[in-house]
Amino acid sequence: MSPTALPESADVVIVGGGVMGTSIAFHLAEAGVRRVLLLEKDSLGAGSTSKAAGGVRANFSDEVNVALGARSLQAFADFADRPGQQIDLHRVGYLFLLSTDEQVASFEQSTRLQNALGGPTRMISVDEAVALAPLISPDGLVGACFSPDAGHCTPESVVLGYATAARRLGAQLTTGCEVVGIDVKGNNIQGVHASRGTVRTSTVICAAGAWSARIGQYAGVDLPVTPLRRQIVVTDAIDGLPDDLPMTIDFDSTFYFHREGPGLLVGMSDPSEQPGFHLDRSDAWLPALTAAMERRAPSLLDVGLTGGWAGLYENTPDHNALIGEADEVSRFLYATGFSGHGFLQGPAVGEVIRDLWLERPPFADISPLHARRFRDAAARTEFNVV
Repeated sequence: MSPTALPESADVVIVGGGVMGTSIAFHLAEAGVRRVLLLEKDSLGAGSTSKAAGGVRANFSDEVNVALGARSLQAFADFADRPGQQIDLHRVGYLFLLSTDEQVASFEQSTRLQNALGGPTRMISVDEAVALAPLISPDGLVGACFSPDAGHCTPESVVLGYATAARRLGAQLTTGCEVVGIDVKGNNIQGVHASRGTVRTSTVICAAGAWSARIGQYAGVDLPVTPLRRQIVVTDAIDGLPDDLPMTIDFDSTFYFHREGPGLLVGMSDPSEQPGFHLDRSDAWLPALTAAMERRAPSLLDVGLTGGWAGLYENTPDHNALIGEADEVSRFLYATGFSGHGFLQGPAVGEVIRDLWLERPPFADISPLHARRFRDAAARTEFNVV
């Protein structure tokens, strides 16, 4: 079968076919935008989305992130009806394990913020945490934080749901087609150059994840996004795992796990990892993971591994997303740099970008996430990241 031809022109060209790009395509098409074109250099979801742990939450220390997370949680809950796809959503909660009084104080503050915005997050005792996640050792813990409405789902299914609905509504999603340039004359976008042709357009939306800095450069827009490898392993079956085992994060080490079939999906950040497009798996991080397991969930040391993978975080200097419309050139919009939050915020950000393109106020004030914050020294670091 010959590949689908590119149209000569489009009202909107979206770059990137992960959860962010497909969510944007769906929301634009649903709003009646007729000539929506999404270009993905690989297959849909093949970038960071398919490598995500699948966690969904609204437990953050920044009001904007709380709002985006809460809106997305509701969208995930309704996903079977809109856009219409089963995503294996497990609302088992998010459990943060805290090892210092300073961590407890920070989470108490963020919990007050979440509660003020309507979220059910609460601080709990170490004994309550062990009851929720019997795998953990309480040694060294001084407290915990639990968000009962959070959980995890299947990233590939979310992408499939958005992509199928977007196409049904008239959007064209073209895979195996890499964007290699953007025509800008004066302050206006004229078109997009891709590996399979050129498309005239006045609007480009960058949802290219870890590859966004280059897309921004094509249009003369600075998007400070740095790729950083993160790795995940999956364990053999484990007898006696609770059906409602929460997504559990040891905040001190960033070691985390949640149920994945009969076993666990396990991950942790590697502080020695250097930025770059490193997509190969490496065993260099396993000693640190083993040490974290030994301290926090020692029974896992006796469990075998069935596989794993490497993916890319799209980090910004303050670990907050870049969402907005460029000052430098007309109608270059972006949704990138989510620093590990992209999958869980995808539904809400699709709404936000739709509204920015339609030039109407979005449901939340996302102005603090504009890229100009780094130029204006207005960045605010998100504390609640792993």
